[in-house]
Formats: sequence, structure tokens, C-alpha cells
Amino acid sequence: MPNTTRRNFLVTSSTALVGTGLSASMIPNVHVGGHDEVRVALIGCGGRGTGAVAQIFNTAGATKLVAVADAFRHKAEGAVASLKAHGGAKVEVTADSTFSGLDAYKHAIDSDANLIVIATPPGFKPQQFEYAVKQGKHIFMEKPVATDAPGIRRVLAAVRESEKKKLMVGIGLQRRHEPKYMETMQRVHDGAIGDVILSRVYWNGGGIWYRKRKPDMTEMEFQCNNWYHFNWICGDQIVEQHIHNLDVGCWAKNAYPVKCNGMGGREMRMGGDATKSQINDHTFCEYTFADGTKMYSQGRHLRNGWNNVGESLHGTLGTATPSGRIQGPNAWNFKGRSPGGHQQEQHDLIDALTRGEIYNEGEYGAMSTFTAILGREACYSGKELRWDDLLQRGRNLAPDIDTFSMDSAPPTVPGKDGRYPVPVPGKYNPFEPKKK
Repeated sequence: MPNTTRRNFLVTSSTALVGTGLSASMIPNVHVGGHDEVRVALIGCGGRGTGAVAQIFNTAGATKLVAVADAFRHKAEGAVASLKAHGGAKVEVTADSTFSGLDAYKHAIDSDANLIVIATPPGFKPQQFEYAVKQGKHIFMEKPVATDAPGIRRVLAAVRESEKKKLMVGIGLQRRHEPKYMETMQRVHDGAIGDVILSRVYWNGGGIWYRKRKPDMTEMEFQCNNWYHFNWICGDQIVEQHIHNLDVGCWAKNAYPVKCNGMGGREMRMGGDATKSQINDHTFCEYTFADGTKMYSQGRHLRNGWNNVGESLHGTLGTATPSGRIQGPNAWNFKGRSPGGHQQEQHDLIDALTRGEIYNEGEYGAMSTFTAILGREACYSGKELRWDDLLQRGRNLAPDIDTFSMDSAPPTVPGKDGRYPVPVPGKYNPFEPKKK
């Protein structure tokens, strides 16, 4: 694993992104295996995975779906049926290229696809991404990319390999592809609000889905089907959803925080019933950058509360709303057309591949994911945590899924009272135990 710290990432990063002024690399031939089209394999057949493939079909490129994989057979088959209704002849998936089980991702990657869409729960992504890179495939991977520090280190190592192999790596932090965000950020970086001294970022929403346990389910099946409610596989709300806003705050600074303290809990989640879920329903974090400036973060799931999903930047000359507004002496409002980021990121990706260019978003995808992990671990432990310490010594929540089957006991299991373990600030240890 590379010795990746916040500082040497910022110094050495070669991340390239369409539309941000960073150059893309030329590749001699995008058509792996001699195909004159982008042939897609989908891993993770939930709403975001099927949505990403449908948006790939909406692009101007020659695209086909040739394989799908999911932990559950009925979800893989359902995705094929849904995408056939949307894409018609663009779906070339057969029963033999529809895979299920925890190891199904390998079969999809080993198909004749040249672009792999990874939209699985984040606890599974590090090894799936690593395998796709090993097999020389271009990749679009949804955020977040891991749930723990070992997973981030694994992703960063695979990113280095993807750069050597000149592979496309797109990451689903779609705000970075939205013109209103891109132009606002360019103005911020050009000094429109002076030095950014504070950012406030929010993901306060009403809540998420919950899937009841079926009588015949194993514990692993229940947790994989209900993955958002288990820390090892989802990373908690701050990682799974709030990453978008944290990414914008770091983008504004062109930097990542050096430390974080925070607080949180689960007072309202499932009525406090820890037999159903173990994640928090609210967090507040204070991130500190190397120059002493701050980013304040709120994440919450609460019905009938104040909802706000967005970001605000405060500078020495004014303020900015990254979605298209600047106030102060350089006041400005975005007036152009700004298509939705989920669709635009696929337009950008397929267009680049078709033209024989690549860009690699893997590093900032990993670093923004780790920003969220740092905040979660600060909230869980009640301690102020430093970036470099946690990245190197953070605990392993998500072991390699290749060692599991649907009949295996997952990393988190309920106690004799049926309750799942819940982190207790002041007692929770965010670091791996020292080896004796």
C-alpha cells in the first residue's frame, strides 16, 4: 500500500477531470477486445446502478449492456428487464451473462465488457474496483468508494495502477460535472470571494428506506438487502450521502482537512430500535484545514424537521453558494444551462471514451470518501482525530467479501438480546488494536 497522507496527495495528485482545466490523457484505443462500442457490465443492480446504465444509454455513444451482477438473482434479472424497457436492443444480456452471489462481480468483470459500472454498497467496492483495474477495464464507480481506512488505502493503491494502465476512472460525485457548480468554483478559485475561511455543508433530509426481514433470510442476506443500516457495508449517513457536500467543501479549498472533531447519535432512527439498524440519525463535525480554516458539517435524517442539502462558502470578500451564486463586491448569478449531474457525468465519460481520451477521478473520490469516514469516526469516538493517523491506523470494518457467502456470519451480528452494537462515544476505539 502506498504511504498516502493528506499532504502528499495534495502535492502529487495527477487527477484529471473533464471541465475543470485538468488535462485528460490520450489513449490509443478505447475499444477493448476489438469492439467498436462501449460494452458495459453492471455490478450492483439497485436504483443507482440501473439509473447509471440508463443514463449511459442516453448518451451519443455506441453503448451496449453485456453483463449484470448482483448479490441477489431477482435484482439482477429485474435490472435487465427494466433496462430492456429503456434501452431495447442496447441490452445484450442473456441468462448466461446474468450473475448473482457475493462473487458475481468477478464473472461480470471477466466478460467482454470494456466499461465496468460499480454501484454496489461501499463496503464491497474496494476489492471490486481493485479487480476491475487488475483486469484492465475502464470503470465508473458510484460514491462512496469504501467504508473504512483499509478500504481507502486499497482504493488508492488501485488508482495508482489504473493511472499506469491509462484506464478511465469516473466517480459518482456528480456536482463536479454540473456547469453551475463548475463555474462557481472557478470564480471562487480565481478569488471572487477572497480567501475561503469557512464552509458550511449540509445533508439534512427526512430519512431513508428500510426493508423488513423475511422469515427465510440468513443474517448475511438480511444485511446485504438492508445494507444502508449497517456500518460495515454502508459507512453511515455521513459517508453514504453527506459525502457530496463534504466533497464540495474540500473542492472549494483545493485541500483536505488535517483533523476533525464531532458528535452524533441515533435518537430517532427506527424509534431507537437497535434490532433493526445501527447507524446514526444525526452528526455534526468541525473539520480543520492546515491553514486553520474550518468546515462545519451537519448530517441528519429526521422527518418533519428542517431539511437542507447544500453548501455555503464564506470568504474574506464575500460569500458563495456553490450551486450558482456569489454575493459581495463580485456578485454574480449563474444564468446558463446546467443539466443534472447524474446524466452529465455519463455524457462526459462516454464522450471522452469515444474520442479516445481518459480522465481519472479515483483519487479525489477516495479522499472525499475518507473525509466523511474521518467525520464518522470522530462522531463515533467523541475524540478529535487527525487525518494521517486515522488513514494509517483506522480500524477494518469491511473484511474481504471473497471470504463470505450468503450463509456466512457478517462482520456485525446482533447480540443475545437481538440488538446490533452501536458505537458509544468515549468508549469506541477508531483504531485497529495494536499487535502484541
